[in-house]
Amino acid sequence: MRVTTFAVLAAGLLSAGIAAAQPCAKPADVTALDIASLKSKLMVTALTCNQQDRYNDFVQRFRSDLMTQERALHAYFVRTSGGRAQREHDEYITNLANTQSQSGIRQGTLFCQQNVAIFTEVLALTKGADLPGYAASKRLPQPIEVAACPAPTRTAQAGTAQAGTNRR
Repeated sequence: MRVTTFAVLAAGLLSAGIAAAQPCAKPADVTALDIASLKSKLMVTALTCNQQDRYNDFVQRFRSDLMTQERALHAYFVRTSGGRAQREHDEYITNLANTQSQSGIRQGTLFCQQNVAIFTEVLALTKGADLPGYAASKRLPQPIEVAACPAPTRTAQAGTAQAGTNRR
């Protein structure tokens, strides 16, 4: 009886620990997720609406920024999924494309008419640093839910600053 009680208690603590250990999304993670969603939206729009040249222009123009965001996205999955990072990352990208495609299916014949202008908007951006704000403003659907990390409190920031001044 004692062993069974201990096993049930241990299982409960482990599952509670797993739920509590779900990492939050840092601002850089949120940006990487937003950029991935934008890129997917553009890809689906390009394939559906015969805009591959404009998609290629987007990728060429923002190649460096897209690669940086892709590395940040992978780092998010490494932090949240550990040894399953690549599989989770791949699954996310697949689900993201499926989410975007389903949105297109719901819009039917109006999809291209309502979405091709996104290329004009994104290609009007003057620099890659404009991509995060633009992507966030679009509020594109995500196949996963992530909670943003809470902002550090003033007390925590003051403690960190104080600790830094005590170093020798």
